[in-house]
Amino acid sequence: MAIILQLETATAVCSVALSVNGKTVFTKEENGQNLHASNLTLFIEEVLKTSGYVFKDLDAIAISKGPGSYTGLRIGVSTAKGLCYALDKPLIAIETLTMMAAGFLNQHPDYKGLVCPMIDARRMEVYTAVFDSELQIVEPTTAKIIDDLSFANLLAEQKITFIGDGAAKCAEVLTNPNAAFNYENYNSASNLSTLAEDAFKISAFEDVAYFEPFYLKDFVLTQPKKKV
Repeated sequence: MAIILQLETATAVCSVALSVNGKTVFTKEENGQNLHASNLTLFIEEVLKTSGYVFKDLDAIAISKGPGSYTGLRIGVSTAKGLCYALDKPLIAIETLTMMAAGFLNQHPDYKGLVCPMIDARRMEVYTAVFDSELQIVEPTTAKIIDDLSFANLLAEQKITFIGDGAAKCAEVLTNPNAAFNYENYNSASNLSTLAEDAFKISAFEDVAYFEPFYLKDFVLTQPKKKV
């Protein structure tokens, strides 16, 4: 029996879940700006307490590794690595876009089209990938600026459902009849459960000492303009 603590901090959603044998038993999450630093450890404590488990019961820690918010990912990964060191437990890392697509497909088991998770990367840029209904990669993860020609080759042949916090801003330009939009929250640690369980079974663990989040793009530090 694998008991896995799961963390998702790649977007504005701060989410913690606990899974047992690939099934989510409890989730605590909240959507808002700058929540991760103050709430993540509190959510972890609440999830364990409510589920009736303690830290020593855990078999692994799973993290949504990005792409996404630089700050959110740093907080999530640092917390996960700290727990792994303290508890001597393995670290599992799942790409955030894969987690989102898995969550959508789990909730829509009869869906036969493509699914395109999108994470807002400001302006008209998103972090995105395209998956088929079996969670196989059709287009790999990339940072993409969205316009009316985006995904045109795929939309010409089949339906694509766009999900995530980056999808809403793209609805105005992606007007193809085969483009559908779903605005439910799929940035939930509960969507890591089956993926983390599968990784645990084959011991697909990260090197805790050297693991880094998947930022996709380099962080650029800017300074505010001086007032004249």
